[in-house]
Amino acid sequence: MDRIDDIALFLRVLDLGSISAAARSLDLSVAVASQRLKRLERELGVRLLHRTTRQLHPTPEGMLLAEQGRELVEDLEALTGGLRKAASGVAGTLRVTMSSTFGRLYISPLLPEFLSLHPEVRVSVDLNDLKVDLISAGLDLAIRIGALDDSSLVARKLASNRRVLCASPDYLRRYGAPASPADLEHRECLLLVGSQGRQDTWRLGDGRGGEMAVRVRGRIESNQGDLLRDAALAGLGIGLHSLWHVSEDLHAGRLQVVLPDWPLAETGIHALMPQRRLVPPRVRAFVDFLAERLGGVPPWERPD
Repeated sequence: MDRIDDIALFLRVLDLGSISAAARSLDLSVAVASQRLKRLERELGVRLLHRTTRQLHPTPEGMLLAEQGRELVEDLEALTGGLRKAASGVAGTLRVTMSSTFGRLYISPLLPEFLSLHPEVRVSVDLNDLKVDLISAGLDLAIRIGALDDSSLVARKLASNRRVLCASPDYLRRYGAPASPADLEHRECLLLVGSQGRQDTWRLGDGRGGEMAVRVRGRIESNQGDLLRDAALAGLGIGLHSLWHVSEDLHAGRLQVVLPDWPLAETGIHALMPQRRLVPPRVRAFVDFLAERLGGVPPWERPD
């Protein structure tokens, strides 16, 4: 196991950017970590790292080891961990990242039940609207909403993500409800600014397979959907929201759907995992649990 452990140390050095940081994370001295890296290079007969006074850079051989060795290390860790815990069931620390609002509204209420089902599991939740790199952050799982980027991550759909245009009754009384998508060009619209920039082109379906793209504008934009929801409730414009975010406001009449005959494209809510042949039992258990609780008709679309 020494060589596997040394490869795991090498991967940790690449992820954290220095031998000292990797040593601290593994509770090793810097001297011992350096000796183990030299031993690995000596056994493999290649140099894995270019060392300077300020930085470490992987050699081409180091990059190849990182690409092919990571899966080996993860599979072995998952296998040995699963064997050690076979007698007591699902166990270990589940590290997951998700949207702050969705996590607070829909995942947080489910955690007591999940932890009750699996008393040997600990949960570390990162509420973050940014897309965190799972591997470098040491995370097991991400829950992401919307269209998926092409990546090496494994995705499992948990629920549909229907979206609507909506505004407050006060705003619609003052300015009138839009009769067609073209009317949006002359209305105050509330704009989300994300990793792809300002989302100021809204695409609406005509119900017959066609689509109309409308360029919108407004005085308020934000990278936080909660602020845009608050602005819509205050009568400051028309917002584009996932149904899970505004379902209570729609049911209570605080917001009303705009242009209901022009639907927005449906996306999804997915669990994303690093590419692995052996998924840790704690991850599989949590994803199965969420798929059961959120699947079919999701809770925000179920009748009271």
